[in-house]
Amino acid sequence: ALLPPALRALRGPALLDVAIPRLGPTRTTTEALGVLSPSSLAPLTPVPRPSSWAPRSGAAPARRWNLVCGDGWKVPLEQVSHLLGWLLGCVVLGAGCDRFGRRAVFVASLVLATGLGASEALAASFPTLLVLRLLHGGTLAGALLALYLARLELCDPPHRLAFTVGAGLFSVAGTLLLPGLAVLVQDWRLLQGLGALMSGLLLLFWGFPALFPESPCWLLATGQVARARKILWHFAEASGVDPEDSSLEENSLVTATELAMLSAGSPQPQYQSPLGLLRTQVTWRNGLILGFSSLVGEGIRASFRRSLAPQVPTFYLPYFLEAGLEAAALVFLLLTADRCGRRPVLLLGTMATGLASLLLLAGAQYLPGWTMLSLSVLGLLASRAVSALSSLFAAEVFPTMIRGAGLGLVLGAGFLGQAAGPLDALHGRQGFFLQHVVFASLAVLALLCVLLLPESRSRGLPQSLQDADHLRRSPLLRACPRQDHLPLLSPSDSCWAGHTPEQH
Repeated sequence: ALLPPALRALRGPALLDVAIPRLGPTRTTTEALGVLSPSSLAPLTPVPRPSSWAPRSGAAPARRWNLVCGDGWKVPLEQVSHLLGWLLGCVVLGAGCDRFGRRAVFVASLVLATGLGASEALAASFPTLLVLRLLHGGTLAGALLALYLARLELCDPPHRLAFTVGAGLFSVAGTLLLPGLAVLVQDWRLLQGLGALMSGLLLLFWGFPALFPESPCWLLATGQVARARKILWHFAEASGVDPEDSSLEENSLVTATELAMLSAGSPQPQYQSPLGLLRTQVTWRNGLILGFSSLVGEGIRASFRRSLAPQVPTFYLPYFLEAGLEAAALVFLLLTADRCGRRPVLLLGTMATGLASLLLLAGAQYLPGWTMLSLSVLGLLASRAVSALSSLFAAEVFPTMIRGAGLGLVLGAGFLGQAAGPLDALHGRQGFFLQHVVFASLAVLALLCVLLLPESRSRGLPQSLQDADHLRRSPLLRACPRQDHLPLLSPSDSCWAGHTPEQH
């Protein structure tokens, strides 16, 4: 009864042709509609048109990929495949960064990402697209992980956080510009081709080593002193410092004599297997806690998005709101992580994430709409901060010898958490409540685990497994521990009475 008069007379296949745009109107349907314009049919067809997924091959009939109704499961399956590729890329290519170097993995990953991105634009079937998305995600993960490691190891401790936040803000800018680019392009294959072209432009780093030098920190840690010496001398000359000037004794640059002695002592590169992490006493625990924190921070975000959706009905607003919250979380870390320390800020973010999740879980049917919106925004903001700080924290506590493998495991745990959202959609969102309960409980457990972490603020990066094991947990409140006042000792001396090597 709600249909226009021109459509009430249609029955069976004729009405179906009008309602489903992937079939298209037949000649009989067009004659029956008469003067009915396509604009008046728009409210009757709210289902997105999947014809842009159809490969065009000359005059041959195009095979269409249906991604709606009964075939809607293909969309979350593609998302899971892409995230699985990122997970595998972080784990495998992270270990490759420790074996072959940051620059080699970065260039190789870009070459593969360019080819795979172009192949996605030419995919002729949905299974082929799934495989290509899996491989493409892995290569992108390798490139970004190598870039993250090289940037971190080229920074001194006071500027480490600032450069990491700056790189994250560039990522947010790309997220904000992507919908506008998609509107201008109007075709997913052309958009995918433009992405492959941008990856190809980044290959300029291959021809100009000065734009992306190998990490001297990794070269020195693996015993490749000759290569490290060339890069350090290039840095000194670019900064206007003469490396051979003997008057600059206070300069932190290693002298040529010291480098020559180191080179004579270890002529062959020395690499450390990621399995050596299992023989450590503290480092493996720190990595496990940070991986668990990253898993919770990324996985619980799907619950906050689900709670946010009924409060923000506009299609694009949640997308831009989440991107803006990511930028706000990065600015928050920039203002607090150096001032207060990594561990207190991570503890605060985990506490806010767990509290917002528990309140949404307990009062979903009783809280007003504005409260649900506020808690969802707070949870998204805190979870973003937890994820970003967990990655930076992990890069600072893992030694240079296995920093790529360790950080890859932590980032891989985060991508495993991100897969919780598409997996829930794949099952028709039947397990959303159970998923919310699980991640809320894990957030409370992560809150207790963060207390066991050391503090890495303003510290140099550890080079070996022994250096990383020396990063012990420190008290949250840096006060003098309460001790008995020993006779014949002043209170200032008695404060250190319990910290002598003999008593340790």
